[in-house]
Amino acid sequence: MATNHLAPATGNIADNVVGFARALRAAGLPVGPGAVIDAMNALQVIDIGNRRDVYTTLESIFVKRHEHALIFAQAFDLFFRAAEEWKSMLDSVPLPDHARKKPPPASRRVQEALSQPSMHEEPQVQEQDLRLSVSDKEILQKKDFAQMSAAEIAEVTRAITRMTLRGSLRTAGEIVDIRKLGRIEKPAPIVALLDISGSMSEYTRLFLHFLHAITDARKRVSVFLFGTRLTNVTRALRARDPDEALASCSQSVEDWAGGTRIATSLHTFNKLWARRVLGQGAIVLLISDGLEREADSRLAFEMDRLHRSCRRLIWLNPLLRYGGFEPKAQGIKMMLPHVDEFRPVHNLSSIEGLITALSSPLPPHHRSLIRSVA
Repeated sequence: MATNHLAPATGNIADNVVGFARALRAAGLPVGPGAVIDAMNALQVIDIGNRRDVYTTLESIFVKRHEHALIFAQAFDLFFRAAEEWKSMLDSVPLPDHARKKPPPASRRVQEALSQPSMHEEPQVQEQDLRLSVSDKEILQKKDFAQMSAAEIAEVTRAITRMTLRGSLRTAGEIVDIRKLGRIEKPAPIVALLDISGSMSEYTRLFLHFLHAITDARKRVSVFLFGTRLTNVTRALRARDPDEALASCSQSVEDWAGGTRIATSLHTFNKLWARRVLGQGAIVLLISDGLEREADSRLAFEMDRLHRSCRRLIWLNPLLRYGGFEPKAQGIKMMLPHVDEFRPVHNLSSIEGLITALSSPLPPHHRSLIRSVA
């Protein structure tokens, strides 16, 4: 039966909020103790018998990134369906439209988080549970990011940071090895163009972690996100804390996990940003599956223009995870002739291979296509 107000945040309801916050954290959402306190205070001024109000209130507090909205929706339904105290809420007002969408692949992490032995364990204990054994780490090297659990994703983010740190130490604080025939020059800038369209959603977060790590390790890194439009998130990724950096990126983007307009986005970059950031022999990382909905001659033109403006254009494509991959899509066919390297980017091995490639200098006029599969 619905109630008109919420009793003081103690007892079972408080336990439920704390347990739910820990489940979200285990599923990959950066939920801290401050957010839990805010949630308890907010629930005291709404009608907890109104499911939509409770959902909206908790979502506004716990969800700070676009890509976490569907994970939150799945967690809310699973957790409070099992919570005896709030079970009466489940058959009242319908949830928002996006909460009724097909559960995302990431819901596996939610299921695992909610099936942990106790939702009342100390956070430090749960953090330890997310760490993997040596044998698990070996398997993790080849596992596709899209198939990973919450524990594996947590381990991968730590591994990416360690990889970039090792690369930085090998090159005296820079990711790219700049030693050429005994002559030391400034390292080439890195410019990343990351596709955040719906077809890339299972990889976007970890790619952003990687870009934050290299931004943290060197000075000249510029990062742009694109779906249907281009957004410069370079300043956001300079935040020292990775969660803060990724949250800032999410808040600055309006077309997260939407459509793809690669040609339009490249045109914007070439027109407004190329001269500003592609000087001094910049290396461009184009991270996209190449699934352009409106592939035409403009795409080939903008790719060629980008290629001619940088010293080295590396296309990182998660579709290369398939052993029998062939460039059949029209957009991919148009893009391939204009890149120097075509590499996979779907697991730790491919990330490690990329870091090695960035640490290996190429001849000044290196323009032959290299396809690498890890």
